[in-house]
Amino acid sequence: MTPLAIAGETYGWIALAIGLVAALVVAALLVVLLLHTGRIRRSVESLLGIAGRVGENTAHIPQLEATAPVLAQIVDEAVVQDGYMNALTDGFGPLPDETNGAAAAAQSSAEVDS
Repeated sequence: MTPLAIAGETYGWIALAIGLVAALVVAALLVVLLLHTGRIRRSVESLLGIAGRVGENTAHIPQLEATAPVLAQIVDEAVVQDGYMNALTDGFGPLPDETNGAAAAAQSSAEVDS
């Protein structure tokens, strides 16, 4: 064998080793890429699930906007009912509290017994 043939064969092995190292590096980078892609996919699925729940929570906002006029009507009706209750209790005087009522009941019971 000639020195030129040995050098050519050596260059072939060196090129093969460089190609093998490059292929291994590319394979490792693809594995890392796939791992990160899976993590991103799981994050997106979680985000979409949360977005669905947020959408469900905000779906009734137009109905809430419609309650303001109804609340005004409820307040107006409460004022009318308060007026009716005041009209019913006017003229009857203060209501006795429980302690004075119990003492008065005991006193009238003593008067009946004597």
